[in-house]
Amino acid sequence: MDQVVLSPVYALARKDTSLWAHPLLIPSYAAAASAGILVLQATFSSGPVKRLRARVFNTTEEDTVTGEPDGNQTRTGIISAVKEHVDKSGGSIIFLFQTLRLISVLTLLGLAIFSFVQDEEEHAAQPSVGAFSKHWGKKHKHKHRYGGGSFSKREWLDLTLCITYLYTSFLALFAVTARRTRSSIASFHLSLVLLVTFSVYTYRDIWPLITYTLVPADKREGTLLWIKLSVLSFAAVFIPLVMPYRYVPVDPKDPQSALNPEQTASILSLSMYSFLDPIVFQAYRVPHLSHDMLPPLADYDYTKNLVKRSFKHLDSFSGSPKRHIFWGLMRVFNREYIQLALLLIIKTFSSLMAPVGMNQLLRYIETHGKDAVVRPWVWIAYLFLGPALGTIAFQWYIFIATGSLVRVTAIITQLIFEHALRIRVKAEASSPLHQQHGATTPDNASAADITISANGEETAPSTSSVKGKQREELTPTADKDKDKDDEPGKGSNLVGKMNNLVSTDLENLIDGRDFLLLTLYLPLQVILCVWFLYSILGWSAFVGMGAMVALFPVPGAVANKIQKVQKETLKRTDARVQSATETMSVLRMIKLFGWEPKIADRLAEKREQELRYIKIRQILNLINGNINFIIPVITMVISYVTFTAVMKKPLSPSIVFSSMAAFDLLRDQLHSVFWMIPMFTQAKVSLDRVNDFLHDTELLDEYADAEKGTERVMLTDASHFDHDVIGFQNASFTWSNDEAADGTLTPSRRRFTLRIRDELLFKRGCLNLIVGPTGSGKTSLLMALLGEMHFIPLSPDAWFHLPREGGVSYAAQESWVQNETIRDNILFGAPYDEERYNKVIFQCGLKRDLSLFEAGDKTEVGEKGLTLSGGQKARVTLARAVYSSAEILLLDDVLAALDVHTARWIVEKCFKGDLIRGRTVLLVTHNVAMATPIADYVVSLGPDGQIASRGSVSDALAKDKTLAAELKEEEHAMKNDDKEIDAEEPDKASKQADGKLILAEEVAEGHVSRDAIKLFVGGLGGAHVFLFWLVFVGGLVLCDALLSIQTWFMGYWAEQYEIYPPEEVRVGYYLTIYSTFIIGAILSFTIGSSVYVFGALRASRSIHKRLIESVLGTTLRWLDTTPTSRVITRVTQDIRALDGPIANTFTWFIEITVTMLIKFFAVIYLTPIFLIPGVLITVVGAWTGQVYMKAQIAIKREMSNAKAPVVGHFGAAVSGLTSIRAYGAQLAFRNEAYKRIDKYSRAGRSFYNMNRWVSLRIDFLGGIFAAGLAAYLIYMPGQHALPSDTGFSLTMAIGFSGLILWWIRIFNDFEVNSNSLERMHAYINIEQEVKPTKDGVPPAYWPASGDLRVEKLSARYSADGPKVLHEISFHIQSGERVGVVGRTGSGKSSLTLSLLRCIFTEGEVYYDGKPTSSLNLDALRTAITIIPQTPELLSGTLRENLDPFSQYDDATLNAALRASGLFSLQSDDDEGRLTLDSSIASGGGNLSVGQRQILALARAIVRGSKLLILDEDYKTDTIIQTSLRNELKGDVTLITVAHRLQTIMDADKIMVLDAGRIVEFGKPSELLKDKGGRLRSLVDESGDRDALYAMAAEKPTDTYASVASRAAE
Repeated sequence: MDQVVLSPVYALARKDTSLWAHPLLIPSYAAAASAGILVLQATFSSGPVKRLRARVFNTTEEDTVTGEPDGNQTRTGIISAVKEHVDKSGGSIIFLFQTLRLISVLTLLGLAIFSFVQDEEEHAAQPSVGAFSKHWGKKHKHKHRYGGGSFSKREWLDLTLCITYLYTSFLALFAVTARRTRSSIASFHLSLVLLVTFSVYTYRDIWPLITYTLVPADKREGTLLWIKLSVLSFAAVFIPLVMPYRYVPVDPKDPQSALNPEQTASILSLSMYSFLDPIVFQAYRVPHLSHDMLPPLADYDYTKNLVKRSFKHLDSFSGSPKRHIFWGLMRVFNREYIQLALLLIIKTFSSLMAPVGMNQLLRYIETHGKDAVVRPWVWIAYLFLGPALGTIAFQWYIFIATGSLVRVTAIITQLIFEHALRIRVKAEASSPLHQQHGATTPDNASAADITISANGEETAPSTSSVKGKQREELTPTADKDKDKDDEPGKGSNLVGKMNNLVSTDLENLIDGRDFLLLTLYLPLQVILCVWFLYSILGWSAFVGMGAMVALFPVPGAVANKIQKVQKETLKRTDARVQSATETMSVLRMIKLFGWEPKIADRLAEKREQELRYIKIRQILNLINGNINFIIPVITMVISYVTFTAVMKKPLSPSIVFSSMAAFDLLRDQLHSVFWMIPMFTQAKVSLDRVNDFLHDTELLDEYADAEKGTERVMLTDASHFDHDVIGFQNASFTWSNDEAADGTLTPSRRRFTLRIRDELLFKRGCLNLIVGPTGSGKTSLLMALLGEMHFIPLSPDAWFHLPREGGVSYAAQESWVQNETIRDNILFGAPYDEERYNKVIFQCGLKRDLSLFEAGDKTEVGEKGLTLSGGQKARVTLARAVYSSAEILLLDDVLAALDVHTARWIVEKCFKGDLIRGRTVLLVTHNVAMATPIADYVVSLGPDGQIASRGSVSDALAKDKTLAAELKEEEHAMKNDDKEIDAEEPDKASKQADGKLILAEEVAEGHVSRDAIKLFVGGLGGAHVFLFWLVFVGGLVLCDALLSIQTWFMGYWAEQYEIYPPEEVRVGYYLTIYSTFIIGAILSFTIGSSVYVFGALRASRSIHKRLIESVLGTTLRWLDTTPTSRVITRVTQDIRALDGPIANTFTWFIEITVTMLIKFFAVIYLTPIFLIPGVLITVVGAWTGQVYMKAQIAIKREMSNAKAPVVGHFGAAVSGLTSIRAYGAQLAFRNEAYKRIDKYSRAGRSFYNMNRWVSLRIDFLGGIFAAGLAAYLIYMPGQHALPSDTGFSLTMAIGFSGLILWWIRIFNDFEVNSNSLERMHAYINIEQEVKPTKDGVPPAYWPASGDLRVEKLSARYSADGPKVLHEISFHIQSGERVGVVGRTGSGKSSLTLSLLRCIFTEGEVYYDGKPTSSLNLDALRTAITIIPQTPELLSGTLRENLDPFSQYDDATLNAALRASGLFSLQSDDDEGRLTLDSSIASGGGNLSVGQRQILALARAIVRGSKLLILDEDYKTDTIIQTSLRNELKGDVTLITVAHRLQTIMDADKIMVLDAGRIVEFGKPSELLKDKGGRLRSLVDESGDRDALYAMAAEKPTDTYASVASRAAE
């Protein structure tokens, strides 16, 4: 049988080898290849092969199974089975299309059989010459034989087609009936085979139709041929294009419920972006498209899935090799970049279709169709298909690129977040050049400004180590690597650096994603353009290109200059942004000190420096643009001169206009080079920064060891060591494992080392007390247990251990709260247990506080907990630790921010309560007297970071005399402070019924408001608006008019060669006129653009000034309800948009508008009838753009609003990483990050896809316009235009149609970017305080005294809010010391704010005889100094904090420091002493709260105000009060808002407030005589009644000394 089958094939091969190369056999080859591949696939998926693979690759057999589960098999009956099968096939629509394709393929099979039979019948009547015998294997004696004894060549071809269609029929049937996976494989093979078949028929039978010389190869089939082609087109082209894609979940175990239309869209829908139609038109109908209305995020864009896909190639802790992140990203997105490369190649070739079409079309006109092979409508189609195909390819390129962009954003953000969980804590202080950057330990540093690493995975069973690098105390090397101090970001804290990575650097990475444009598209485009120019201009094209190459260094030099200027600009921008950011962070302090005018001047000066470089950059950009325009013109002119004058060849319109199109393409590529190179350079710098962060950042020991491949193990010879022990042995710890790591030293250049010699074990199930002086290492001890510090063993048997199996909770010294409700902060992700929760609220003393909030525990705490006082934040942090189920509680000085009464409540109710009982507590505290009675074990640390004593309370007191003395002194102070006279008063503005403090950021609806646009446009002209617009627009109009005329003139020049012999055409004459047009265009453009540059700078300067003045001049109430981050965004990000995108897109929009109008009128001038289609195209384009912009602006706003929560969560989480890791809450925070990133990605994908939707439609409209004009000029009767006029019209039409999209896109970009204008405009019009006037400037001598008289003063926090002060009146004489007391809500803080006119007031306040209502606010506040409980400091030196405007000499500043009591806390030989040159971190984060208050007092002494207001604190009261008594001048009035009676009993007068009214005011001794008085009742209830009476009776100067002497006794 085999021989029977093979014999004819052999004979076929021998007798007619040309048959094998016949085109109709190609489908059979494709079918054979498909069948072979399917056989291989079936073989590899068979059971034996699977088992073999499982053995070879060490996987289970299940791992190799690629099939799908059977699913639900409960349905019975034929109908149910069919329904189930249809559902599994992807739905009814997909099943319908597959069925239609099956019918189509069966039809093709039937038609092929019919053709075979028909051909056989025809052949039966013909001699079998050249045919193959049906009697296989036999030689026929007669050469000419009639009948059906042999197959003809056509019969063999028909037979192979029948076999091919039979194979495709089986594939189609299998696609309909098989399961999903196998059906997809069969459908794919079917589509390929049918597509190959269709391509063969297209080549044979459709291509000849577009020529004058060829006929269809299968024409003999007649009607049957066209029936075949129709059915084949339907099956091979139509169905694959329109059939929806079957949804395949990324994770089969977790399929997506709501699908994004993109996931199931057909190829045609994806190409046309019609799957976006519903969302586009919905946005057009509704006022605002909310985030919930956007298409759901596809599962392959979920952050969790992106992490699974990418981290194994990017994160060394997830299995990635340690290499540059670029190669990791290329590995992740390799498939996408291969697709992008193919699409760019298609785009490159399609971009030449229009020049080729124009060349051939004009040549057809010139020769009147002589010797034409291809019909002219083909070249007309080129004018449409070229841009259309290029648009589809390029838009798909951008679709893939922007999708990858959003994914990269999610991946990099999450990657940096995950890595942040592993890095070591650093708190860096900003310092001048050549000054050591330093960071203190958290013993005296702010947790908010410290980045602490955390475990990126689940919490480890324990934090322990017995292994480390043996080293002695390290000697810091001063000024090491001091050249690096100039690096951007140096000196900022690590949180800021990471925020910069996920904002600025990530934006730079995104801008540099299109490097294929530079490496592939640009070179290929240049090569094709040169080839095309050579084909029409000969070797003169190479002469022109040589000129272009020779001139290349010129724009290169300018570009280098631009880069240098850009670097300087960025330095100035960074300086302004840093200053503005810090200003906004301490805006409340600035307002209280009356520094607004000086700060505004400082920011204006920095802004002016920035604008100076922006001006230089813009002028250089203008020069560069002109050079890039001139070089292609020179190239073109040289090519034409060589072609005509040297080669002696005539120009023709077909040569001129098609070559001009090619030269335009070259010009675009030249522009791209100098535009893209700096962008890619910046992207590489940013990528290197991200890479350095991931690979070079110092990690915690456990991760550093894991990276090195070492393992931390327990000591086997420590017999007593078990998993429950908490403690150390012979261990030392530092804040860095680098000997001279910059940023790890204290500001005083002292390196802190915690040393624990011998064994230190804490008692389980007990309260362990850790005490010691400031800076001794108490917090470091807790951090060492948590694994935050670098472990250095002091001996071979060194170890430390903190068991985590039962959970660990941690309360930081400086409370960390999230911007959530109070309840959410306490629960911290734990399940809500009402009974336990209520107990925690009671025991932590929060019950009364919650009653003060109308929303109770549903009250939002605000950004950085601004709703809560310091004590309330401390108790919320403590409540979080107590509520958790952790067995071990690490409490870091939680009593520090509490008054004595509240602290005692915590000790009695909480630490002795049932929720703490049986749990292990490590309590760091300064309040030794209160904590020792409940302590079972005490560890005392010395100033040198070593253990001073350890053991029971009695043992510790016996060994440590300093501790005993401190205990005795505190016990006496506690008696004096026993009576609480005030709980801290929350801000009145925070009390809202729904608990909302932070107002949701408003999202504007519709188009950007006219007022916002006017803000920018109105500022362009300044005082000469008409002249500005006349020169600017006039210059652009003249430029475009001259350029259009020169294009027409080139055609006119070429036309002369048809009128005159070539030797009579004066090349020099025409060249001179042409050059004149070009020079005129350049000059007019330069003048107009230069005027605009200066106008844009004028507008930027004006808007920045108004914005800064508005924000500085707003009310405190507005600041309370507005997160600082929003304000910072306005003065940084939005100002950046103003300087760049807004200014650039506006001028581009005006330029393109003018250019379009000129080109449109040029077309109408030569072809007036095209006014109607031109207007129609414009109207349709404008309407499409309107629909698009309505959706795009809404999505852009949602995208902007979705970005802030990502950055906010990132910053908040990094700030609280110690707590997060201690609680083991990394997973919850990671999931929250996923959720927020997904929300941003959802808006981001929709935003970028919307651009594709409009781009495609507008480009198609433009292509129709150009092709329609060409068809009219060629085919309409009576049209006999000159080739030059036709070429000019087509050039103008193509230019016009190409600009429609850009006009819409740039207008949209301007409107989208104008969102920043809208945001700035909103902040320029916020509520304002009274503005200064000339009449409000006080005399130079004022104030001469501190006399203060208040008459019927009332106050409220808002204009329509309730009164918080009710017509109070009092008089304080100059030099008096007055104490203000009262319970919560009595109005103490309101009185302070009223004196400074920070809230709405009625009545009158006279300060040194002048009514404060008549004074400018800055003058009033400059004359009054307030010392708040938690003073804010600026980053820089201590000198800059005392004297920010350089008004005093160092002698004055040192005297103030001495007077404030700072020097009494440190000795002259103390290496860690603070001096004027000491570095201060932002917010004073590297100083303790007490040190900050002392510096605030020093600042007050420097200011020399006659009125000083002190909001008393509990920590450094002794030093503060001593300094106030001894150092203030006699004429300085002091008002103390007191929390303890001891502070104010020696005051000259005491004011008692209640419910906003004065209930008592007078001398303490007189008030105490009133038996029913409020003050007397407070004193009588106190535990130290006699001492307080004595203080009131004694002289103020003696009081404190006498009390101190009694305390010493």
